[in-house]
This record gives sequence, structure tokens and C-alpha cells, in this order.
Amino acid sequence: MKSDLHPKYHPVVFVDMTSGKRFVTKSTMTSAKTEEIDGVEHYVVSAGITSDTHPFFTGQSNFIDTEGRIDKFTKRFGAASRRTNKPKLNA
Repeated sequence: MKSDLHPKYHPVVFVDMTSGKRFVTKSTMTSAKTEEIDGVEHYVVSAGITSDTHPFFTGQSNFIDTEGRIDKFTKRFGAASRRTNKPKLNA
């Protein structure tokens, strides 16, 4: 096996910039800022959005379909776009 093939794996703490929640894990990411947690030196990486503040995970974003899909299609393309019969071949 080749040596130095894989990246180094470090203890990291990801900090959500909005809520301040911290996620302690391991990653190949590093930073200049470090912090000691339980006697282990962790790199501190700031994250703009995490599962703590993402609208999908918090339930803040809701998609409500007020019009039906077929109604939207007929409104956009018209009723003439639906074909009722097979096309005729002129031979």
C-alpha cells in the first residue's frame, strides 16, 4: 500500500454561525483556530448553516401546492397540447 495516500483525519468542532450550536466530530478539514474539548485539541470550523438552522430540518419552509399539477400544466401550455388520438400517418 502507498504511504501518505489518504488525507489526515483530525478531531474538529463545527460551529453554527447563526445559533452557536457545536457539532464535535472528525474531519479532514483544518483551521487556524483550535479549542480543547475533554483534553483533546479540536480544530474549530465555522459553518454558515447546519441541521440546527436549515429550514428543511427546522420545519420552517413549507411548500403548499394551491393549484393542482394538471391545472398548472393546462394553464401554461393550454388544453390543445393534450393529444386525444394517435397521429395520422400520410402515406
